[in-house]
Formats: sequence, C-alpha cells, structure tokens
Amino acid sequence: MNRMMISRTILAICCLAISVLLGCKGEVGYDAPPNCARLECPQYTVLHSQKDFEIRRYNDARWLVAPTIISKSYKEAASKGFRILFEYYGGKNSQGLKINMTAPVLVAPGEGGYKVHFYLPKQFQTFAPTPLNPDIRLANLPGKAHQYAAVRRFDGLITDETIPLNLEPLKRSLQSSHDYARAVEGGVTMLGAYNRPTQLTDRVNELFIWFN
Repeated sequence: MNRMMISRTILAICCLAISVLLGCKGEVGYDAPPNCARLECPQYTVLHSQKDFEIRRYNDARWLVAPTIISKSYKEAASKGFRILFEYYGGKNSQGLKINMTAPVLVAPGEGGYKVHFYLPKQFQTFAPTPLNPDIRLANLPGKAHQYAAVRRFDGLITDETIPLNLEPLKRSLQSSHDYARAVEGGVTMLGAYNRPTQLTDRVNELFIWFN
C-alpha cells in the first residue's frame, strides 16, 4: 500500500470516527455563524446532519422575552421586539448594567402575534438584573417540552415571503425521514437572525422546528 492510499485510509477512518462521535449521517453540519466568533451564542450538540437540515440538542438556557407583538408583518414585529429588548441590554434594568449583545435573535410567530427573544450571556444565566419594563420576562429555552431542534439555514433577509420558502422544504425533508417525521406534528417554529437588522448582505438565518 503506497503513501497516498495510506493517507486516504487514515482520512476515511477519521471522518467515520467524527461522524460516530457526533451522531451524524452525511455532512458534519453547518459551520458556526461568523458572528458567533465575536458575539456569545447558545451552545448545542449536532445529533444528525444532512445537506438541507440538521438536528440539534440545546442545553436549557435563560432568554429575555419581549411582550407579544401583535402584527401581521414579521419585519415590523421583529423590529419592535428587538428595540424593546435592546433597551434592557442598553442599561434599562435594575442594576443599570450594559450587557453585550448576543446571537441569534429568536422570533416565534404564533396566532396571537410574535415573540422576540434575546439569549442572556453566561455571566447572567444564574442571576440577571430585573427588567425595568414590566412587560419583559425571563424564560428557559428550549424547556422540558422541546428537547431537540430541526434547523434549516438560509441567507438574505427574513421576510413574510422567505419564511414559507424555507419552512416548507424543511417540513418535507423531515417528513421523508423515519426518525424525524414526528418533528413536523406539534413542533414549534422559530426564526433565528445572527446579524444586526441593518446588515443587508452576508446574512446567516436559521429556521427552527422544536420538538420532543
């Protein structure tokens, strides 16, 4: 066996070992969003990955949640919720602390409107200053009801038009999988934006379906 064949064999074994350790099939998974190199992002484990989606397990963590924004427009609701929570990060809390921004901003659409979430940095996971705005609350995500997330990544802007263009393919991919078809029934949909609202190019967005 020549050196090239030995190198290829070693590489194949290494790839197989990584796949087994990560519990993945096919590709190892999406690369970390570039903004997570400078902003704190929640940690997760990739359990399964293929070309158009991956399955993750997130550790329970504390998030800041804005009051429900009643709107028919994702952009309008996300913008209003962002401004409300950003005031808390800017110092409108019981300790007057300025908190570093995190990613992603999670937005959950629902029949009653939209809920916008900010991830709290690790130093505030155990104890966070009380919001001065009484309509802001703290919540644990994903919570006991949703242990896993099916995730589809896409670029560009999140709009009322691009949401179904990514949600429907994700649902079809999951329905075709014996292991994850259950995620489509009763799953909770959220959208994650990793870039500031004013950044128009090189964006990273993720669509989540949370399930048990």
